[in-house]
Amino acid sequence: MIAQPRVSDLHYVALAVPDLGSEREFFTEKWGLVEVAERDGMVYLAAEGVAHPYVIRLRQDDVRKIDLIGFSAPDAQSVDALRESVSAAGGKIIGEPALLDRPFGGYGFRFFDIDGHAIEVVADNERREARELSKGEAIPTGLSHIVLHSPSVQGLVDFYQRALGFRLSDAIGEFMLFLRCNSAHHRLAILPGPASLNHVAFDVLSVDELMRGLGRLNKSGVPVQWGPGRHTAGDNTFTYYLTPNGNVVEYTSDLEEVDDENWQPQVYKFSPSITDQWGTGRIMANAPHTPAGEDPGLWQEPV
Repeated sequence: MIAQPRVSDLHYVALAVPDLGSEREFFTEKWGLVEVAERDGMVYLAAEGVAHPYVIRLRQDDVRKIDLIGFSAPDAQSVDALRESVSAAGGKIIGEPALLDRPFGGYGFRFFDIDGHAIEVVADNERREARELSKGEAIPTGLSHIVLHSPSVQGLVDFYQRALGFRLSDAIGEFMLFLRCNSAHHRLAILPGPASLNHVAFDVLSVDELMRGLGRLNKSGVPVQWGPGRHTAGDNTFTYYLTPNGNVVEYTSDLEEVDDENWQPQVYKFSPSITDQWGTGRIMANAPHTPAGEDPGLWQEPV
């Protein structure tokens, strides 16, 4: 039996924002990423604790939107196989697998998922020398996960399972489904609503660094929107914030590591204690919420 091709990790999120300067300053001076390249109006930001060459890409645009979501593949052969599984699952191919002419190179392809998000799968790009963060360094070790809204939650979940080899980890009723592509409990989660981005989450070393980050951001004039608390699905801690351009970002720690081959999904009944098992996360009204409309970047070929 031929194994289904799979992506191996969440690589990056590319965002377009009306005020590039403020978003750039937030992610570098306050959030803890490092700028590693700038080309053709695009700014590439890396996290200290992972070998991915960058985890956030920013550029200026009239409206805030998602440009691209990037996933890593193990090698070029996997990229070619994933191109076929994406097409078979109903994805619309934007660009065929090829060598990438951009900072950090690589081999990859782009496609639209069934909701219209532009997705890239890439392998063989340049790698950074990740460093081990010290205790107390309240900066991201890397990307943790993204959460998307979809008008068809189960349809989008089915697509990512068939197209990129994601596996279901857990669910909160039919409301929120958590998907993994490696041993991390989830790299992707899906919520109902107009097709759009809910938030981007970044790992920190532990709950201690999460709290130190909360203190630093508060002193910098960035108030917490929801948290601190602890989710049930994934068992991870959380604090959520807004960037200057209105993107929701999360510091999280202690995301559950699972047996990727044998993990059995659990379905939780929705309740406030499921979303925040400690009950410390302030009021739910401040939590990331369903957006008013679709992301303006849907079905647009990305730069």
